[in-house]
Amino acid sequence: MLPNERLTLRARLGFIGLGYLGSRIARRLLTAGFPVVVYDLDDTRAQKLGELGADVAWNPGRLAGEVDVVLSCLPDEPSVEAVYLGRGNVLRNARSGTRIIELSTISPETSRQLYRSARQFDLSALDVAVSGSTPAAEAGALTLFGGGERQVFESAEPIFSAIAKQWFYMGPSGSGVAMKLVVNTLLGVGMQAIAEAVALGAGLDLPRDLLFDALAHTAVVAPAHAGKLASAKKHDYAPQFPLRLMRKDFGLILAEAEHLGLSMPATKAAAVMNAEEAANGNAQDFSAVIRRMEEKPEAAGAMPPAA
Repeated sequence: MLPNERLTLRARLGFIGLGYLGSRIARRLLTAGFPVVVYDLDDTRAQKLGELGADVAWNPGRLAGEVDVVLSCLPDEPSVEAVYLGRGNVLRNARSGTRIIELSTISPETSRQLYRSARQFDLSALDVAVSGSTPAAEAGALTLFGGGERQVFESAEPIFSAIAKQWFYMGPSGSGVAMKLVVNTLLGVGMQAIAEAVALGAGLDLPRDLLFDALAHTAVVAPAHAGKLASAKKHDYAPQFPLRLMRKDFGLILAEAEHLGLSMPATKAAAVMNAEEAANGNAQDFSAVIRRMEEKPEAAGAMPPAA
């Protein structure tokens, strides 16, 4: 494949990481007509995609040597580093000219490190951060933020159109994940604010169902949060975006803030509440902080003294 050549449905895609989002994104690519090779540490996940027509690779390195584009959607930075720079051997096994589209939420510096390492092997690498939970992934309605070379990003639009409703080129390598951290700051802090508002409404004796319904229809609640309110109203905290991943993202956000010398007190407070709920060990959605505040409204701390 020539550098910056626009991808077509003939491009052979490799997909590494078939978790909550990855499995649904890979399925969308298969449905769109791309030939897809998949790999996951959990063989059963890969086999499910195999039943739908994907080829199954038994290690990331072998996958990399068979495809034109490597996509990955992994849970954290150590996983990304292991796949590309460590024992996964993706960079060493990929053919010259192969393109990498890394979808995981990691730090901008790790994305830049991957970009630099890929260039040493005559490969191109994009960080294309994903915004949206599992229903959006199933519907092909994700939002994407891209970092890397603009021409490489634009050449990948046939892939983006199969999985997303909109995509934005944000700048050089690391810019895509940087924007994702900005977005998830609002997502996480906003969820804690909603949880506290619900606890206040309950304390003021508002009927629970009416409280949830009315709040979801106000202009101050974003669409992403409105959907969480609808689920929480039914006490449904099945993981669409698990607590542990929001906790990981809070860690990335606060690490960047510390590096930049930024004060983010609201984010720190929301991160504490998320971490305490995640410490329960339940694989639940990050919106479970709503339940936490309903059950333990004092968990937010003491009220400040009256003026």
